[in-house]
Order: sequence, then structure tokens, then C-alpha cells
Amino acid sequence: MGRNLQSGEKLRPVDLARRHGLSAQAVRNYEEAGILPAAARSAHGYRVYTPLHAHALRAFLALVPAHGHPTATAIMQAVNRGAVDEALHLIDLGHAQLLDDRGTLRAVERALRDLSPGTGSERDVSPARSRRVFIGPLAEELGIRPATLRKWEDAGLVRPGRDPVTGYRVYGEADVRDARLVHQLRRGGHLLEQIAPLLARVREAGGLEPLEGALRDWHGRLSARSRAMLNGAAELETYLRARG
Repeated sequence: MGRNLQSGEKLRPVDLARRHGLSAQAVRNYEEAGILPAAARSAHGYRVYTPLHAHALRAFLALVPAHGHPTATAIMQAVNRGAVDEALHLIDLGHAQLLDDRGTLRAVERALRDLSPGTGSERDVSPARSRRVFIGPLAEELGIRPATLRKWEDAGLVRPGRDPVTGYRVYGEADVRDARLVHQLRRGGHLLEQIAPLLARVREAGGLEPLEGALRDWHGRLSARSRAMLNGAAELETYLRARG
């Protein structure tokens, strides 16, 4: 390990920085954060980097778009202290999250396909066939807090009626569907202000078409992350091999 750090081409912080469009200070910060292995020092106290550090920097920069800056940092820190299994575990968690996100997207698409024309804003379903649920059971079903449903109501995303006797919120079939749709879109990373116009268009159209563009973008983001993970894994493997 010591030979790897000392042998081969000697690089200054600015040399690494220029190759990757970074500042020399950023490179020094990455070393101090444990993203890069510790550099040797010259007789005058200056940092001396090697091709191994270049491999580490490329791996980190490839991992960031795949896993995010905090996780990419944790992966590199684990590798540099010899905890490779810990780093691989973090990578596995990222793949599991991506798979979960793909499942969420499919759930949103299924929920939208279940919409039928005219059901978006109607509240005249026959009481004998209509599902009516209070806020507590609906929140429990969705795995959220009742306060979250009230927040969605304030934002105009769900519009429950009121029980004429108790005055409690009552969610009918269409309300439950809207709440499920909001929940899925929130899991997909959409903000409330992004969901409101989409949901309004769905209610008006009663179908999937208004959200097709958003779903295509969502698919694109997941595909980009998946490819970024492939690239990050390849660069990390190169760095692991360079470390011996």
C-alpha cells in the first residue's frame, strides 16, 4: 500500500484539480474529508499525490451522481480505511432504493390506470357502494400521519367531505384515490406545488394523459441514476484494483 502511494507519477493538488475541473482547495478538502487517501509530503511540506489519488478522485466524482454526495463520501471513506464490505453495503442500499423507486413509479402508473372518466371530481357515488373512511384509518392505511393528510387538504390536493353528525372529515372513494395518488407522487420526489396542477388536470381529464410527460421524466431520471451507478461501480472497481 505504501509503495502504491509513493510510486509513479507525482502530482500536485493543482494537477488533480485541472484534470477534473476542480479547484486545488477542493482536492485538499477531499483529502481532509477522507475521500482521498492521505498524501505524502515533500521535504518542504507540500502535498504529493500519485495516480492512486487520481483513481480515488475519479471514483468519488462518478459515485456522486449515482448515490449523492453524502453516500459517495461515506463509500470512499470506508474504502480508504479498509472497510470495503461497508462500502459495498452502502452501494447495495443504493441499488435497493433504486429498485424501490421503480416499484413506486409502477404503483403510480397502476393508480393512474385505475382512473376512469368522470370519477376525478364526482362525489355522487351511491352510499351503498361508496367507501367512506375517516382520517385516522386512511392515514394508517397510507403509513402517514393524519397531520399530513390535513396538510394535503390545505394545499387543495385532497377534498374530503364532513360527516353531517360529527363534523369529522370523511373520505369517499375519489378522495381515497386522490390521497393514494398524492402519496405515490410524493414518494417519487414530487413537491406539493408540483402535484397540485397535475392532480387538477387528472381530475378534469379522468385519465393518465396529463401525467404522461411527468412519468416519462421520472423514467428518465431513474434510468440516468441506474447508468450512473454502473459508471460509479466501474470507477470504484478501478480504484480498488489500484489499491491492490
